[in-house]
Amino acid sequence: MTTEEALKKENNQLKEEIKLLKSKISEEIERNRINDKVLFQQSKMASMGEMIGNIAHQWRQPLMELSSIFMVIQSKIEFEGKIEESELINFLKKSESITQYMSQTIDDFRDFFAKEKEKVDYRISNQVSLAVSMVNMCLKQHDIKVEIIIKKNPKIYGFKNEYSQVLINLLNNSKDALIDRKIENPKIKIIIDKKEDNSILIIEDNAGGISVDPVEKIFEPFFTVDKKNGTGIGLFMSKIIVENNMNGRLFVENIEKGARFIITVPLIH
Repeated sequence: MTTEEALKKENNQLKEEIKLLKSKISEEIERNRINDKVLFQQSKMASMGEMIGNIAHQWRQPLMELSSIFMVIQSKIEFEGKIEESELINFLKKSESITQYMSQTIDDFRDFFAKEKEKVDYRISNQVSLAVSMVNMCLKQHDIKVEIIIKKNPKIYGFKNEYSQVLINLLNNSKDALIDRKIENPKIKIIIDKKEDNSILIIEDNAGGISVDPVEKIFEPFFTVDKKNGTGIGLFMSKIIVENNMNGRLFVENIEKGARFIITVPLIH
């Protein structure tokens, strides 16, 4: 075999190996794409479960108020034999106000889960308010104080509900740690700021910090720590949303009394 024939043979073998490698890479990419779709679906189901729990928390107090109104009306009729028209009107007005609030709660949650058709520019503070309102009743139930500090209120461009979903995941993570560890005077601090061409959002808690090393492991799929009912998907999907969908960064660090999550997303121009 001549040198030219030998080189030609090696070249053909190399081409076949490259072709095989490309095929394997394509298969791996497709396998990862399918895995990501499964994880997204699991994350969505987990989020919906948490949202149903949040709706229950939002409704518990108004349902108790409605029950107390009906009990007062019933007792007046049974023990006094009558109820003044003005009293009844007041009770009805209060009941209507409560039911309107409950209806609005359903609308808020429905809009939150509606598929967004197009990207928009939005203020970070608006999405923070929405996220906090979604979990507020649960936070109140456990006496968890939330402090919001707005240093600067930048606009970013994208799917605003995705940003809120990330915030809810982070708030739930801090909430669960505070509850599970029975922290005295539990607190979550949210700071909105911007630096150069990036928006910055910080969520801090006083739950004692993250005990794994390195702390970034908490963003791995299905990783859970100190959680009785955690799925390990929320933080993983939050990082995927921020870094893949928003071209931003999500990272975490331990601070003196707890953990600090930091989201940076490029500003709109």
